[in-house]
Amino acid sequence: MIGIVSYGAYLPRLRLSRKVMAAANAWMDPSLLAHGKGERAMANWDEDSITMAVAAARDCLGGQDRASIQALYFASTTFPFADRQNAGIVAAALNLSEELATLDVTASQKAGTSGLLAALNTAKAMEKNVLFAVADKRRTKSACTQEMQFGDGAAALLLGSGEVVAEFLGGAAASVDFVDHYRGRDHVFDYNWEERWVRDEGFGKIVPPVIIRALEKAGVSPEQVDHFVMPCAYSGVTASVARKVGIQPQAVRDNLAAVCGETGTAHSIVMLVDALQEAKPGQLLLVCGFGQGCDALVFRATEGLAAALPGRVGVKGSLARRKEETNYFKFLTFNQLVTQERGMRAEYNPQTALSLLYRKRKMILGLVGGYCTKCNTPQFPKEGVCANPECKSMDSQEDYLFADRPARIFSWSADALAYSIDPPSHYGMIQFDGGGRFMADFTDCDVGGVETGMPMRMVFRIIGVDDVRGMIRYFWKATPIAISA
Repeated sequence: MIGIVSYGAYLPRLRLSRKVMAAANAWMDPSLLAHGKGERAMANWDEDSITMAVAAARDCLGGQDRASIQALYFASTTFPFADRQNAGIVAAALNLSEELATLDVTASQKAGTSGLLAALNTAKAMEKNVLFAVADKRRTKSACTQEMQFGDGAAALLLGSGEVVAEFLGGAAASVDFVDHYRGRDHVFDYNWEERWVRDEGFGKIVPPVIIRALEKAGVSPEQVDHFVMPCAYSGVTASVARKVGIQPQAVRDNLAAVCGETGTAHSIVMLVDALQEAKPGQLLLVCGFGQGCDALVFRATEGLAAALPGRVGVKGSLARRKEETNYFKFLTFNQLVTQERGMRAEYNPQTALSLLYRKRKMILGLVGGYCTKCNTPQFPKEGVCANPECKSMDSQEDYLFADRPARIFSWSADALAYSIDPPSHYGMIQFDGGGRFMADFTDCDVGGVETGMPMRMVFRIIGVDDVRGMIRYFWKATPIAISA
């Protein structure tokens, strides 16, 4: 039995009000006021597709045995690197084995479902677990409809055999060069075609035959589908497709437009995770992805689904941890849509030493420290000499993973003078449960909401961008558990 062993999702904490967005731009385009309902998920300045994929994968894996993962596939149309394997960075941040197959899947909005199909086939052929992550942080021009429709987010699925929470029954695919939008190699923003054309010729004609073939392969009739997942930003399209193929109206899933927006390549899987958090054993789930063709996959929830719920954040937990954002200019700043004077303190831009990054990759990307086998003292970073003054043993340390260990604030500061895209800059000394401490930047903190002793959790984030050379630097930051959970 091949299927989904575990699942997870991540939506950024910030939710930008569409009413605020519409009000800021209605002087130029009053029609935007019609889209001014609800909110969209807004990534922090230190988040991108890689960091969100890591967060979703950590939610997915929980207590799962990571040694069993033999491959990692990562899908996105907004990879931070054009020529550096993004999936490899995710694997390193998750401390997966380096004896691992990794693959980037991109260049279409259905890369999420296409990558899922490929990952399922790999899991079946290898008879091993495959981790599939998908994330998008799409940029748009200011004052356009897509700016209000889109949202940032990620999801992850652990695929394999045995005790699955959702059995894969079958799927189908079609490749059709139907261009509803595109983004050229040297362009930052998508170019979108007319809505009616996309709705009638695209979704209306390309998707139904693929769904019918997938259901036939799975041995399922349309009326049996309990959860129909198909992202579409255009109102009524998913319900229309359901009617064409005979799926019951009550099976059509909400597309989460009002609460997070459409998360691009990730949205099919984000909606699937949301459906899994509500599904009951025996129910059938149909998930579709559209983009230069279509994919359709059919799953049956198993008795193991209920056991997978405790401790899972998923979509519903991510939605619950929201913080409303009403500063539209902050959104423009975080997405590099305005040019700001950042002052002299922002001019320091060191080159990344790639040799050091390689030698210290476990420490930098995986937050791996040391554990003295002589006196049982954890420390970060791992060194040749034990940090315990009563031990000081030489070469006695083994790898010790700090990323998933709870911590508390030992001391902290909020610095309004040091340069920060989102001032003030919060940082301080983090004390880990069981031992070990180091100075860390904080993220997703509220001004006035930080205090000594506060429980913290480590998160993988951007710490800086070398605009001259195009290098994005990643490391781990601390965030309040009440926010990250």
